[in-house]
Amino acid sequence: MNKKEFRMSTRRTASRAAVRDEENRRLEYAATVPVKDVLKGLGTTLCGLDEESVSASRAQYGSNRVTHEKKKSLARRLVDAFVNPFTAILFLLALVSTMTDMVFPYFSLFGSQPEDFDCLTVLIILTMVMISGTLRFVQESRSGNAAEKLLSMITTTCSVIRKNNDQTEIPMDELVVGDLVHLSAGDMIPADVRILDAKDFFVSQASLTGESEPVEKTARMSEPKDSVTEYANLAFMGSNVVSGSATAATVCVGDHTLFGSMACAVAGEAVETSFTKGVNAISWVLIRFMLVMVPLVFFINGITKGDWLNAFLFGISIAVGLTPEMLPMIVTTCLAKGAVSMSKKQTIVKNLNSIQNFGAIDILCTDKTGTLTQDQVVLEYHLNVNGEDDTRVLRHAYLNSYFQTGYKNLMDLAIIRKTEEAEAEDPRLVDLSEHYIKVDEIPFDFTRRRLTTVVQDQKGKTQMVTKGAVEEMLSICAFAERDGSVQPLTDEVRQNILQTVDALNDKGFRVLAIAQKSNPSPVGAFGTQDERDMVLIGYLAFLDPPKESTADALKALKDHGVTTKILTGDNDKVTRTICKQVGLKVRNMLLGSDIECMNDSELAKAAKSTDVFAKLTPDQKARVVSILRENGHTVGFLGDGINDAAAMKAADIGISVDTAVDVAKESADIILLEKDLMVLEQGIIEGRKTYANMIKYIKMTASSNFGNMFSVLAAAALLPFLPMMSVQLIFLNLIYDLSCTAIPWDNVDEEFIAKPRKWDASSVGNFMIWLGPTSSIFDFTTYLFMYFVFCPLVVSNGVLFNDLPAHFHGAELAIIQAKYIGLFQAGWFVESMWSQTLVIHMIRTPKLPFIQSRASAPLTLLTLTGIVVLTTIPFTPLGAALGFVSLPVTYFAYLVPCILLYMALATSLKKAYVRHYGELL
Repeated sequence: MNKKEFRMSTRRTASRAAVRDEENRRLEYAATVPVKDVLKGLGTTLCGLDEESVSASRAQYGSNRVTHEKKKSLARRLVDAFVNPFTAILFLLALVSTMTDMVFPYFSLFGSQPEDFDCLTVLIILTMVMISGTLRFVQESRSGNAAEKLLSMITTTCSVIRKNNDQTEIPMDELVVGDLVHLSAGDMIPADVRILDAKDFFVSQASLTGESEPVEKTARMSEPKDSVTEYANLAFMGSNVVSGSATAATVCVGDHTLFGSMACAVAGEAVETSFTKGVNAISWVLIRFMLVMVPLVFFINGITKGDWLNAFLFGISIAVGLTPEMLPMIVTTCLAKGAVSMSKKQTIVKNLNSIQNFGAIDILCTDKTGTLTQDQVVLEYHLNVNGEDDTRVLRHAYLNSYFQTGYKNLMDLAIIRKTEEAEAEDPRLVDLSEHYIKVDEIPFDFTRRRLTTVVQDQKGKTQMVTKGAVEEMLSICAFAERDGSVQPLTDEVRQNILQTVDALNDKGFRVLAIAQKSNPSPVGAFGTQDERDMVLIGYLAFLDPPKESTADALKALKDHGVTTKILTGDNDKVTRTICKQVGLKVRNMLLGSDIECMNDSELAKAAKSTDVFAKLTPDQKARVVSILRENGHTVGFLGDGINDAAAMKAADIGISVDTAVDVAKESADIILLEKDLMVLEQGIIEGRKTYANMIKYIKMTASSNFGNMFSVLAAAALLPFLPMMSVQLIFLNLIYDLSCTAIPWDNVDEEFIAKPRKWDASSVGNFMIWLGPTSSIFDFTTYLFMYFVFCPLVVSNGVLFNDLPAHFHGAELAIIQAKYIGLFQAGWFVESMWSQTLVIHMIRTPKLPFIQSRASAPLTLLTLTGIVVLTTIPFTPLGAALGFVSLPVTYFAYLVPCILLYMALATSLKKAYVRHYGELL
């Protein structure tokens, strides 16, 4: 992203950011003041709003609708697929050719005759543009609309409390600021709300914040926090209620919610990616060369020949000759071939351009939860008080989690899963559910922060097992099992326990303590009073572990020159632990609160040396991505949540995974269907192969065409006739371009795909100037040989073309002149094809062609076929129709050494070019 583009992007988002800041202030106020002040500020009461207040609130704050951009019309999508600077010039050339080659001859205008009618040029150009544009249109029309997917996630009704109506269901769109809503398990939060009253209220907001665990929401007033998502008394649109119930006051609605700001960001125009900018820049380089060469050829030809109409027509053919007509088709074919290859690796490519962007990324930004991690809580350790693995701790944890009848959270499920996995190795864990029966329980609540079950074994022994937060568990324990015996829980032991737990917390683990005691009060008399004088037996440490392929994938990316940066909404401790587990060194870490205090220039400087960004809001993720792009990087973003959608949109390429929410998948350019992140490496390699083959075609064709046109320019000034007719030039380009259609399937040197490559328009111009005139040297040699040696010997008994009128007259002169010109044009026609086609093998690799690096079989076969076909044409009726004369076999005695010398010189110049610029492609 250049600075101008970045400033425009900043201006587009400024108003949205201002609105978001205002709503953040409203949410912070609601979270940090007593309930009565919240209600007063919102203009409501505990009885709800009356109808008049509802209308006033809607007029002041708007309705609860999240606006989004409409889908592009069919006409707009067609224009996007077919129109760019390069296709525009092709359409212009087609229009001019239509006039000069079809309209003028048909109506016998400006000296043209009906027999001059020729539609070949127009057909070639339009066919190439139509094929490439259609492929692009069809492929990209398959992408869905991310904003619509966002809206489809929201429930259509919600339960509100209003004056005179008590509790009633209303359409979600009718909810207004100040409305009181009732929430229960299974509900989607309909707006950004302040909790007024809650009972065991548990909300999952993983897709908004990246937190894998459901979070407790309470009505207690809060101290100021760094981010609004950290407030325990606020709940946000788009999150869902896991358990419990609550009453809440609506603070923000519609576009002013956290969810609404994400939807607006996703619905906006995508950034101009490095691929689009690269292709456009190269197109303008070719256009500038054309704008210089065509007028030169036109004026030189007109002045030297005196026929301005023919000079104009020849100038148009030069424009067509300079233009690689197949560029749109070759580019699209390369991209489509890459998409097919990726589909075989269980990867969906939604945006064709993203294939090359995939290969070009030098920074991969990734969310943590669900992308690097499995997005499921795993019991990593079950430790006794001494900090050692202990099966007895796991067995008690299972009895507590399995037999409790309330909501089994992710940690309960992790305990049960771990026990079932360990059954095969430890007979003490086999069939615990059958060896014990449940006697009683005390459900979890957020005041005690613990859960107790009472179980009885087959021998009649009754045991109470309690697990919960460490501090709360220590408050009810009088003893601890240490070194095989029950010992009093002294202050020293308590301090050691807290140090062990703190060490686990610092590593990102969530820790619960587990305790037990035998023979509690009987059923009916059993209650919270029994949760005392218990024996602490150990701890349970939980973590969302990384995917098995994550460490290998990150190492493979580093080996291919891609730096990985973590951008997550999760906390810094958990993030550090995951980074350590996947082998990612944390040179520096920035939190969302740090970023909030930085301006763009400060963040740009800090981002260079920062690998991990934690506790980020969705807007902050998108801001970091944009800053990295402004710093000149090609950035990919890998994410799976709603909170990642804006960052995906801001990146050059958005990548999502199979387990992502629908919104993330719709925002992505590429979706990995397999959980194996090694597909990332394969995608990058495929992207680099795609780029390599595209740039091969562009450089070799542009330089070859430039060399030919340079030769034509000189010939137009020096020769008494055209070195090649317009139709011959068009036909030469057509066969050459057809032989290039195998380039998307060409082999790519291993060294080329070892690091990211960026589009560099200047390198195309440099390449044209260096390598293009090389062919002109041998074109001039061919001119001299054909004009002064070969044609006079074969056609006119040694008489040069300019001297023919002195030796021949009338019809004989016309015949000999036509034969002289036809033989000359045939000779250069064949030599041009040989040199153009064989130089493909010189330019496609910096190594020695045919020896150190070989082209693919399809490319070798097609280029050989092109040479054979073009060499044969002068000997056929088609050649006669094109104005050629059959070449004597002796001509090839000149052609073969000429081409060999050309290949040797091209190879030498290629080596010099690499030494000067550092790389060939």
